[in-house]
Amino acid sequence: MEKNLSALGFMSGTSGDGVDTSVISSNGKDIINIKYNRFDPYPTSLSNKIHTVKENISEMQDLLKYSSDIEQLETQVTNFHAEIANKVSKEIDFDLIGFHGHTIYHNSYEKISKQIGLGINLSNMTKKTVVYDFRQEDIKNGGEGAPLTPIYHLALIKELFNENSVKIPISILNIGGIANITEIDKDFKINSRDIGPGNCLIDMWVRKNSNKLFDKNGELATKGKTDKFIFDQFLDNFYYSKINSKRSLDTNDFDITFAKGLSLENGTATITDLTSELLSKKIGIYDICVCGGGRKNKFLINSLKSKIENKIFHIDDLNIDGDYIESQAFAFLAIRSFLGLPISFPSTTNCDRPCTGGVVINNS
Repeated sequence: MEKNLSALGFMSGTSGDGVDTSVISSNGKDIINIKYNRFDPYPTSLSNKIHTVKENISEMQDLLKYSSDIEQLETQVTNFHAEIANKVSKEIDFDLIGFHGHTIYHNSYEKISKQIGLGINLSNMTKKTVVYDFRQEDIKNGGEGAPLTPIYHLALIKELFNENSVKIPISILNIGGIANITEIDKDFKINSRDIGPGNCLIDMWVRKNSNKLFDKNGELATKGKTDKFIFDQFLDNFYYSKINSKRSLDTNDFDITFAKGLSLENGTATITDLTSELLSKKIGIYDICVCGGGRKNKFLINSLKSKIENKIFHIDDLNIDGDYIESQAFAFLAIRSFLGLPISFPSTTNCDRPCTGGVVINNS
């Protein structure tokens, strides 16, 4: 009988508001026991630094130009993760840590994906084995480095299917900063890709035009009205030229300058409506199980429902907290990496062959 490992997984998402943490146990294949979830908000000063550095880096050369700022931020982000891991270890035991870090630049054309996070330092501070830098092996083998969560989506759906909780085929739609979809067919084969902006444009607009960090529950959009002229103009100038050619996307693939001059509410409504329009064009034909922070945006979900015929339901309806799928995924990916199992595939990242990933820092 295969031994289960227990892993802590971290996710610091594009919103830059804090860190999701989960502990799961698994054999890295098909047995998953979700043991623990928590969220820790970044201090405002650290969140602001993350956004400033991210916004300064629009091309590869900026990684060198702002290297000093990046190094300082990387240390702070690593230390924050270490504090969380040490707190969690007092509540629940785990064998290893899956440390995604925070993405500050991702360009699939240039084959570059830069996450800040010092795996060796985290291992030293926690006295735990750490798996990090998950994307580079995939990129070396022709992949785009993202999305990486589909193999966890598959394992989770298999478990739920065996419990008669879901039917297949099915799609998992994760609405984070970027939205990605994992399609699982009747033979449990997967196909995945990023399909457009998730929360990133909405968050960007709200941060720049108010003292809020995001549109809670879609309340601002609900008060506004979509500007039809800007809506149509955006689609004509953007959609077919960018999303179609990529399997992975970054927030730098999008901007909000097109909404300049709109009120806070009308801009939020227009951007949210555009987000749902982009997603609706790439959603596929299967029933949709939604996870990620964007599932809480009622305006976004209702707008999406109005544009597609697929059945849409929240993963929370299956007694799984939709806020922590990605942190659980990186715990799962850490276990697979530790065991030498592949974490990315030609059908998920366009890599040449199934790729193991994640640098393992042993601390025994």
